[in-house]
Amino acid sequence: MKKEVFYGKGMAKVKEDEPELYQAIVGLNDAVWNGKALDYKTQKLIAIGIAASNGDSRATEKQIKSAKKELDVSYDEVVDVLRVVLLTSGMQPFNKALQIANKVFEE
Repeated sequence: MKKEVFYGKGMAKVKEDEPELYQAIVGLNDAVWNGKALDYKTQKLIAIGIAASNGDSRATEKQIKSAKKELDVSYDEVVDVLRVVLLTSGMQPFNKALQIANKVFEE
């Protein structure tokens, strides 16, 4: 299941300065990644698709890296997700995300 890892640059400061807000964010994180109907791997693949569709290179890379590390997600699984990105969001987000996937899986 999802660990308490937040990639936002300001989260360490929120944790220190606003512990109640930080705990609320942790609670939301736990509620989202709960795997009631979809397992965590499927949820993570959806997150990759959303980040890629938004054209957010940083988030796409972070999602792919954590999926590979935590869940042993394969390159082919990521490419399947990116095919949906191509269909729904177009060539530019697809190409950008595919370049990121290639880089992550070459490491």
